[in-house]
Amino acid sequence: MTTTNNILQYESKIWATADLLRGCGIKESEWPSFMMPFFALVMIESRLVRMLDEERAEIGEEAWAEMDKEDQIALIQDKGQGYNVYIFEKSQTLKDICQNDKSFNIDFEAYLHGFDSETKDLLGVDATDGEKFLDIKGVITKLNAKKVLLGYTKEWSGIDLKPFNNSEITTLEEHIKRRWADISAETAGEQYTPDDVIALISEIIASKILKSDRLLKIYDCTCGGGNLLFGVEDRIQEKLNPYTQTFGQDWNDALYALAKIESRFRKDSKIEHGNTLTNDKFYNDEFHVVVANPPYGVSWKGYQKDIENDKTGRFKYLPSISDGQLLFMQHLISKMDAKGIGVVVHNGSTLFSGDAGSAESNIRKWMLDTDIVEAIIQLPTDEFFNTGIYTYLWVLNKNKDINCKDKVMLINASEKFTPLKKNKGSKRKEIDENNRLEIVETLNQFIDNDYARVFDKEFFYFNKQAIMLTNVDENGKSFVTQLKEKETSLKLTPTQLENGDRTLIEFTIADTDTIYDLLRVGSSQFNSLTEVFEQDIKPFIDSLDYKEQPLIITTNEARYKFDSDRETLVKEVKGKWEELGCGKIVVKATFKKATKKSPERIEITVELTPDYQKDYEIIPFHRDKVKNQKAIEAFMAKYITKPFEYLENVVGVEINFNKVFYKPETLRSVEEILQEIAALDDELKVLDEELAL
Repeated sequence: MTTTNNILQYESKIWATADLLRGCGIKESEWPSFMMPFFALVMIESRLVRMLDEERAEIGEEAWAEMDKEDQIALIQDKGQGYNVYIFEKSQTLKDICQNDKSFNIDFEAYLHGFDSETKDLLGVDATDGEKFLDIKGVITKLNAKKVLLGYTKEWSGIDLKPFNNSEITTLEEHIKRRWADISAETAGEQYTPDDVIALISEIIASKILKSDRLLKIYDCTCGGGNLLFGVEDRIQEKLNPYTQTFGQDWNDALYALAKIESRFRKDSKIEHGNTLTNDKFYNDEFHVVVANPPYGVSWKGYQKDIENDKTGRFKYLPSISDGQLLFMQHLISKMDAKGIGVVVHNGSTLFSGDAGSAESNIRKWMLDTDIVEAIIQLPTDEFFNTGIYTYLWVLNKNKDINCKDKVMLINASEKFTPLKKNKGSKRKEIDENNRLEIVETLNQFIDNDYARVFDKEFFYFNKQAIMLTNVDENGKSFVTQLKEKETSLKLTPTQLENGDRTLIEFTIADTDTIYDLLRVGSSQFNSLTEVFEQDIKPFIDSLDYKEQPLIITTNEARYKFDSDRETLVKEVKGKWEELGCGKIVVKATFKKATKKSPERIEITVELTPDYQKDYEIIPFHRDKVKNQKAIEAFMAKYITKPFEYLENVVGVEINFNKVFYKPETLRSVEEILQEIAALDDELKVLDEELAL
């Protein structure tokens, strides 16, 4: 029986094939695109040869030898795992082809064309302008130009994976793809899921499965090369031995091809190519287990119209176009069957991005309203290979235990790790087996401990209560007292407006000849009334600030201004000033086009209004509507002193790990600090004495 340690010895050997790429000047960032098709080639060949050996052993060497060649071929082809003329009909492998330098190019091309049509498509043997997937044709062209094709192929032909089973080859594949992700800008956005996180996800899922003999349909909507999907399947198989089926979809050509190739050597697996968000290839399917690690912070602008016009009903709300994580979350929930469970990896933005009433907040609220979120687990930083940020596991469950109903557990597993002896890119930590089992046990106990807490789901809800404040002066008076019933403002008929820098005495300007004489900008005269409005009047009016400038409005009856010290409008009649209450001076300039009755003109209007101010208060939420309203009223009575009116109330949802698990820094006592100062003073005295000698 082989072990993971046995197969991982090939990791360095596979990576050594890149030495030849380096030697011929190929950039390191391009290595994955050269290595992927050859790694796939080696995987396919090793499995086809192993399949042939297994068939011969099962039938018996003598019986196999007596079979017609056509029957042998039909038997192999019926397995649906692929076919190659050289392997099955000529008993030749890649290593055999590399022995003859002179005929290599011809033989290698024939070898590649000897595969079944699906394998050729995935490898990109005949790729032209369409989908190239692994694009081995393009890679061969480049290696030929560098005159290293034979040498590079020889390196790969020496890698023999025949002794290893599917799970072990998958483990090796995961390690190789992880290193590709470290150096490739293209794959870096994939957030490759490390083995220890896959193991934790698998343990969580296994702990929720009650019957080991049931059929488990496992789905990953952003499966990439299949490391998470197949890793979860292998671990659940090892732990519970159920019958499993795997389903995955990915948009990346090369990663899809790797996952598709892998799927053909599994009992019941289906991998599809395409954008899950716009073209769900499993439209009519539901699954008992869903897993995913969708890309973080990736824009969906390129297919915005398709998302907005989606007819499936899976997207309840559309989040910010700059980050599609919550689109994938909604899609996954739509794919869960009536008792489905899921674990989804996200960064922190899905917990708190977006204000109350935003799509992000509404998605979280919808998820909690439907009681599908069982727990959220904060993982340690430096867990992933290409990012050091905190990441989170959302544990979804449509079949919660009774004690979990309408509750959500937060688990702060940020300290549940062991440091790696050697860093792997940004990965410096791993969640070891003991910590994984402890986290799962904590989840299943569903009770508080020192790093986990259970909340009623409404704990994460909050009221964003909008109010309209009426600002008042130092005497508590508002200009609203100066208005008659149903009046909203006092319109003035000004004769003069002055702000210290400029004085206006015309409030309807229509005589362009006069305006040319009155208004200039520098030495340039305006050519039209429109220019007067756009370049002079409007900018001037927009710049007026009655609170900061000594703005005085004069009418035939009185003068008006705002007293900033008392925060009140004042009115002066015959030298007597009257306080009118807190309010605003609103000056507007409007350009009116000519009509049959009136010429084109500029109209300047002035009115006095109460000073209203829209504000928002964040208030804890209560499930009971009556209690919730009373809590809002109690909050307002305690904290709001100005007159106000209630406006709309929006309920938001955010999940704040820092707030829940915040531990204030322990401050040192005054005595301790004084002792330290005294000790420093003593040291300084000693130094002074030494310097004096």
